[in-house]
Amino acid sequence: MTLETRSIGRLQPVGPGEPLFSLRAVRYAYSGSHVALDGIDLDIRRGEKVALLGANGSGKSTLLKLLDGIVAPTQGTLRALGRDVAAVAGGEDAFVFHREVGLVFQDPDIQLFSATVLDDVAFGPLQLGLTAPEVRARCDEALAAMEIAHLADRAPFELSGGEKKRAAIASVLSLRPDVLLLDEPTASLDPRTKWLLVDLIGRLTAAGRTLVIATHELDIVPAIADRVVVLSEERRVLADGLTAAILADTDLLVRANLIHEHLHRHGVVRHVHAHDLEDGHHGSDDPTAAGYEAVRAQDDRATVAARVHPEG
Repeated sequence: MTLETRSIGRLQPVGPGEPLFSLRAVRYAYSGSHVALDGIDLDIRRGEKVALLGANGSGKSTLLKLLDGIVAPTQGTLRALGRDVAAVAGGEDAFVFHREVGLVFQDPDIQLFSATVLDDVAFGPLQLGLTAPEVRARCDEALAAMEIAHLADRAPFELSGGEKKRAAIASVLSLRPDVLLLDEPTASLDPRTKWLLVDLIGRLTAAGRTLVIATHELDIVPAIADRVVVLSEERRVLADGLTAAILADTDLLVRANLIHEHLHRHGVVRHVHAHDLEDGHHGSDDPTAAGYEAVRAQDDRATVAARVHPEG
């Protein structure tokens, strides 16, 4: 689907060459004092798969709320789908806007509040005044996309964490949004469930949807994004580029606190290397086998020479 006028009440198309989202000097402060974003310039275009990378507290979730029109910038301008987000956040055409842009929160319990999964998935379409067959078709489509049709009659509180995540996404997909915003979709999932969900998310772009996904898990990014925007701990855009280039820039990832460096000692050999923040220490204890340049421990005045590389 494209952002065309498909029925009464739909948003008008974005102009030729105009980005879906355009942020200029956007600043947001909670309660007027706690700065969550500080001077964001960013464009996102139709059909892009964008990963928002940043350490905890860098403003990723706040940026998604701004893109979804839940809140308006404290300063600066934000246009989304041809609309001023400040007006949307104030209630102007908000119902129409949220048919086009869907946000899936990090905590699925925020979005799952009905007696059954099917009731949650049907909630959005029912607000559109669709016929019962139309609502059912949308629910079937969304449940199938997340591979949870077998959970339709289950209560949300009976689901596992991964099942809740998929149900929450399905509850947004049933509105058939052109833009899908996902906040830390794989947080707190076991490895098998995590990669199942990553695979399902990867399929969501097949219909031309625009995806913006906030995460700090570097390993999933190549599978879900072709562009990466890195937010710094100062809550500004630190880098914006192709996925492969961003992930290959170790210095950048260290500065963004997405991987960390520290000194190790292996007998008489010391070296520095980088880790993903969720990665442990594994593999050979022989630093020379990993390509490190050895330094005698007793030479405390020498520079700790090492080839910094991401591990894991």
